[in-house]
Amino acid sequence: MLNKTLILTALAPAVWGSTYLVTTEYLPPDRPLLAAVIRALPAGLLLVALTRRLPKGDWWWRSLVLGTLNIGAFLALLFVAAYRLPGGVAATLGALQPLLVAGLSTGLLGERLTARTLLAGVAGVAGVSLLVLRSSAHLDTLGVAAAAGGAVVMATGVVLSKRWVSPAPLLATTGWQLVAGGLVLVPVALAVEGPPPASLSGANLAGYAYLSLIGAALAYALWFRGIRALPATHVTFLGLLSPVVATLLGWLVLGQRLTAWQLLGAAVVLTAVVFAQGKPLGRTGADKYQPLTTAHRPTDSEMV
Repeated sequence: MLNKTLILTALAPAVWGSTYLVTTEYLPPDRPLLAAVIRALPAGLLLVALTRRLPKGDWWWRSLVLGTLNIGAFLALLFVAAYRLPGGVAATLGALQPLLVAGLSTGLLGERLTARTLLAGVAGVAGVSLLVLRSSAHLDTLGVAAAAGGAVVMATGVVLSKRWVSPAPLLATTGWQLVAGGLVLVPVALAVEGPPPASLSGANLAGYAYLSLIGAALAYALWFRGIRALPATHVTFLGLLSPVVATLLGWLVLGQRLTAWQLLGAAVVLTAVVFAQGKPLGRTGADKYQPLTTAHRPTDSEMV
């Protein structure tokens, strides 16, 4: 029986898989960084206002570091990769993230690196490649570096989010990271794309509202909740669901062609995700997933 926390966490990358559809169908063209800012900053401010909590002590700089890694730097690098690489190449390089998280978790979290994790990670990359990579894809040095850098910063953000567990409520810490990531993106968006459009249509506003409320406030809260409750490697494999959902929506909504190779790729990805959720790293079956209500919360003195 699938764990409830695992299912809820999986909803986050599933929602992120709809970003391409919303961006292409509802948002102004050629404004991905503006979309990233509007996605992160209003959602973060809303969560901070609702929780009425601000960081204290070390959590000012930790929120900035985590927000930059998980949101600001990641989305900026994703933007560069998207413009300089075919989407399939960028997605395939992004699929390296579970392997990166597994390696970082070994050193920073003490999780044991197993053959199961390595095999699932390799299968995940292969599955995403079949799902989105095209034979005509070309490589660009800067684009490859940006895509790889995006995978590295996101992997680092996931592991540090697991290592630095805030004593504050989950929604508050989620809000802090979204605000930090949004503020980091503001000067980049202004420098690259210029000021926002003078007017926005109702469809534009609806798209931005979806990305902010559902794609950021809800999805990141579920994602960070999963990071608190589950092993980091288990969580990061769920990110492979994003290209599967994006491909499925492209077929269902946009009428894009779905090939047999893509179906095989989707099957390989789903198998890798399920296989990766096997025996926990460094834990016994009895405490595989501790509920959030009973899991230990480190104090400030315990956190490094």
